[in-house]
Amino acid sequence: MQDGQERLTGLKNKAGAAARAQYRSGGLPPGAQLALSSDPSMYLIGQDLLRQGEKATAGTISELTRTQKQLQQYAIDASARWQVLEENRVKQENAKREIEQKIKAAEELENKLEAEEKARLLQLEQEDQYKAQKAWLSTGVLNGTHGAASEGGKRALAYAVAQIGKPYVWGAEGPDSFDCSGLTSQAWRAAGRTIPRTSQEQLRLLPKVAVKDMRPGDLIIYFDDASHVGMYVGDGAMVHAPRPGRSVTLAGAGSMPIKAIVRPDA
Repeated sequence: MQDGQERLTGLKNKAGAAARAQYRSGGLPPGAQLALSSDPSMYLIGQDLLRQGEKATAGTISELTRTQKQLQQYAIDASARWQVLEENRVKQENAKREIEQKIKAAEELENKLEAEEKARLLQLEQEDQYKAQKAWLSTGVLNGTHGAASEGGKRALAYAVAQIGKPYVWGAEGPDSFDCSGLTSQAWRAAGRTIPRTSQEQLRLLPKVAVKDMRPGDLIIYFDDASHVGMYVGDGAMVHAPRPGRSVTLAGAGSMPIKAIVRPDA
């Protein structure tokens, strides 16, 4: 855009110079000035120069017009792109508000429960996770799996485990609270590697590995919509930030439906 604007300015200056030259000559067209010349040789030489000048002027005007059109199209394209970005921003803000409202409603509902009811709810969750983990392990999925963590994986895992006990807060990425992908992205940042912020983008952009090949530090993406992520610890366990009302904790790697395994430092 800047180069185009500078080119346009230069062309306008050339066109302006031609206009000023005509003004200085009294407003007579160059052809008329030559026709009034008393020197025939100068007339012939002047005709050739005139043709060259007219060609150059026509080229300048043509390029000026072309550049103006290019800049206009650039402005149209930029405006359209800005509109798309603005629409996406509004959509994201609306989605964020909707999620926050749902989380708030769930928290309010849970806060109305008596201590005994809360304990029972937690117990039911743990029982469901235990059953899922047991079923997953019974398939022999981890047989022969002895992948060792990379140096980066060790650092990322050390960071994640150190956050155990900190509360889940949607959209948080530390240091006092985390959501699931906030924990995994910050853990790998602490290990010196920047990875996508959300579980969906982690699934989309990071290399996938087979379950049998996973190693500590790998990320486990859960559910069909890739809405949750944890970090594999080893021995069938993972560390994650579960949900609102819960804290960063250890859990069975197979306690939820696994969609994929991705490796940040493949």
